[in-house]
Amino acid sequence: MADTITVIGGGLAGCEAAFQIARRGLGVRLYEMRPGVMTPAHRSGKLAELVCSSSFKSDSPSTAHGLLKHEMRALGSIVLQCAAMVEVPGGDALCVDREGFADHITRQITSNPLIEVIREEISEIPADRPCVIATGPLTSDALCKSIAKLSGARHLHFFDAIAPSVDFESIDQSKVFRQSRYDKGEAAYINCPMTQEQYDEFIDALLSAKIAKLHLEEERDTRYFEGCLPIEEIAKRGRNSPAYGTMKPVGLTDPHTCRRPWVVFQLRHEIVEGSVWGLVGFQTQLRPSEQDRVFRMIPGLKRAEFVRYGALHRNTYIDSPNLLSSSLSLKSDIDENQGLFFAGQLIGVEGYMESAASGIVAGINAAGKALGEELITPPKETMIGALLDYIANCPVEDFQPMNSNFGILPEIAGKHPKKIRKQLKADRATTAMQAFVKRLHLS
Repeated sequence: MADTITVIGGGLAGCEAAFQIARRGLGVRLYEMRPGVMTPAHRSGKLAELVCSSSFKSDSPSTAHGLLKHEMRALGSIVLQCAAMVEVPGGDALCVDREGFADHITRQITSNPLIEVIREEISEIPADRPCVIATGPLTSDALCKSIAKLSGARHLHFFDAIAPSVDFESIDQSKVFRQSRYDKGEAAYINCPMTQEQYDEFIDALLSAKIAKLHLEEERDTRYFEGCLPIEEIAKRGRNSPAYGTMKPVGLTDPHTCRRPWVVFQLRHEIVEGSVWGLVGFQTQLRPSEQDRVFRMIPGLKRAEFVRYGALHRNTYIDSPNLLSSSLSLKSDIDENQGLFFAGQLIGVEGYMESAASGIVAGINAAGKALGEELITPPKETMIGALLDYIANCPVEDFQPMNSNFGILPEIAGKHPKKIRKQLKADRATTAMQAFVKRLHLS
């Protein structure tokens, strides 16, 4: 085992893994193919570039996403340290300046004397061990083939969508209002209220709009991830489906009418200066020209200038229940060297923080392997431990990407109201993580 560990992929998971290894006094070679080789979703060569949203979801400890962040902070997350430096208003959600976040992560990683960032595409799994592969859902075809050759297992894929962003100055402020749902936190969202008649006209336009074509081989098996469906796909499942989903106006009051709107579109900060705002929950595969036509029907966006159009791209993830243990290492009967780890969306976790959390564990274990220590996994009672248990032990025929939620945590004994049950699970998870951190000597 060498004193320098290879990490492939400079996204959230890869940066977390590299940071965890370095803080244990070991060297890291962090490979990132961008900007030399770009992906369909990225726009720069910065590390940990956010491609889908600038929100890391709720930061409230009473929520599943907030509990996950609480555990990550306990484990020393570099992602959350940098997020705190570039936070923008987001109600009870942790939202960041997209560009500033990538700048901070890049600076923190490249300035670390134990981490060498190498801008080079890796097309085959290195023979050196330990090694962490955290290349994300847009892993190159060449490396995918190398993974398949090693594991002998099939690869799964689904299609993930990105929502469009608009210039703040192009929003008609007379048609919108600022408020967070139930007035939680700052008035962080721009709300575009719509009447029932306007909604019906919008849905008609949405359902008749033309979508962007994918590559021929991709069109044969277009499987969407249910947690990130294109808005037009949601509408196809029922005209009122968007109205009961992302457009549901709960917790909002239109000051122009003093009533709750029929439906509402929300926009959220994407950079600190507030000059770019993203459409919340409006991932789409529509052609750019159709996005111009349809989304400008939204009140306040008639003259919207799109900074970025929504798009669809293929996400790849491996057959983790057949391949990985909950420590994120390849099962010993597959990897003879027993020092290959996987992390990030490639393993079948869904979401920025879920990906980053898996990178923390993969980094700790890769370093532990090099130092001759036993591999670790957070307790199943924690959110991180429950996620890793899911990806390692989910019934293979039902395996789908998973994000943090209270449903994957072990049940609480006895009968309790839903809210109380969630709080009991959160309290138990916090206690379990505190004990786990003490065992790692990280407190």
